[in-house]
Amino acid sequence: MVRSLWTGAAGMIGQQANIDTISNNLANVNTHGYKKQRADFEDLIYQTVRVAGTPATEDTVVPVGVQMGHGVKLADTQRVFSQGSLQATEVTTDMAIAGDGFFRIQMYDGSWAYTRNGNFKVDSDGRMVTSNGYWLLPDIMMPEGFLPDRITVTQDGRVSVIVPQISENDPVDVGRVELYRFANPVGLTAVGENLFKMTQASGDPIPGRPGFEGMGTIQHKFLEMSNVAIVQEMVNLIVAQRAYEFNSKAIQTSDNMLGTATTLKR
Repeated sequence: MVRSLWTGAAGMIGQQANIDTISNNLANVNTHGYKKQRADFEDLIYQTVRVAGTPATEDTVVPVGVQMGHGVKLADTQRVFSQGSLQATEVTTDMAIAGDGFFRIQMYDGSWAYTRNGNFKVDSDGRMVTSNGYWLLPDIMMPEGFLPDRITVTQDGRVSVIVPQISENDPVDVGRVELYRFANPVGLTAVGENLFKMTQASGDPIPGRPGFEGMGTIQHKFLEMSNVAIVQEMVNLIVAQRAYEFNSKAIQTSDNMLGTATTLKR
């Protein structure tokens, strides 16, 4: 009976983690390039009271053993890298990846990070950067006197711009966007600001040209939205809430049974 108290408590703790994960998904439903998380669970170690196959008599064995479970624990929070919907923005520095791949970003400390958020800007030096000022790699540098509303990015990542001092009609190439993919993208670790960093589990980044060798293509003047499906998350939230209540009922039932046992002698 005491075991059931701890088992119910483990279930409540697990479902609280599930609700926390769902809440974070819902909070980021409008975050560009956000990839939803899924809480995965596994059962805890079992107490083996009797092992299956234990001899019962000289000629027979016990066909089924006796094992008592101790509840559940959070195994991992897996990120789901399915494609989010693409939203047209008409902003010339916006890019979305249709398919596999990440943009590479250089942080202030010189380290690399990776993102699906193509909400880029051009800073005062003419360099293409994120909303937080991190550099897009390889560097995309705009020439002096360029027209911000005449930036063009092709599906294979070639970036060009109109510079009136050079030509009113012929675009000038200023760089090429590269994409990077991973053998195990779910092994990336999220560091906030829509950024991921590689780990031993993710493997090394594999560079490639957009549209070639399994890489996605660049969609200019689009942004990738979150892949969170609100209806699905709300259903998951209801299921998690009910599971939380069921586990609390198990604790209450165990407590009532203990109360009954303590009143046997009066």
